[in-house]
Amino acid sequence: MKKDLRLLTATAIGIALFVVLSLMLQVPVFQNYYLCLGYVAMAVYCYSFGAASGTAVGALGVVLYCIIISGMRGMPGWALGNVVIGIGLGLNFARSKKLESAPLRLAVQAGAIILFTAAGILGVKSLVDSFIRSQHFLVRAGMNMSAFIADVAVLLLSLPLCRLLDPYAKKLLKQ
Repeated sequence: MKKDLRLLTATAIGIALFVVLSLMLQVPVFQNYYLCLGYVAMAVYCYSFGAASGTAVGALGVVLYCIIISGMRGMPGWALGNVVIGIGLGLNFARSKKLESAPLRLAVQAGAIILFTAAGILGVKSLVDSFIRSQHFLVRAGMNMSAFIADVAVLLLSLPLCRLLDPYAKKLLKQ
């Protein structure tokens, strides 16, 4: 019971971190697109707390972010895309952390980031956006390519932080 309450509280903090990082640290990388540093929080939670917590951070974090900025137009696609990314990365990280070879572990985790971000952003988000905006799927996928590239970069650069914070997350849940 105590562990569940700690995990719920930690996840709520992660959702808040996603929103704050997304709002406060906007780094322009492409025309009309900023790095979403909220993905740092999502990556850490997928890595340290598992798929359910990481998915909640990514999906609910983007919903709250969109509500705050009054930009609900992209929210359904982002939220559903983050569900795919969160579940995929959370499950992959749980398994790949057990690999003894550091280069192999890094390669597996990097491959998962690329694969699940492609599925979430280029697949699910593009499909939802094409349905909402009545545009061809390939047009929306092309428009989401910059988001895919930027989000993969943020997630890949988050891996060292994930490994650094993982022991502290485990301590938090064991207390």
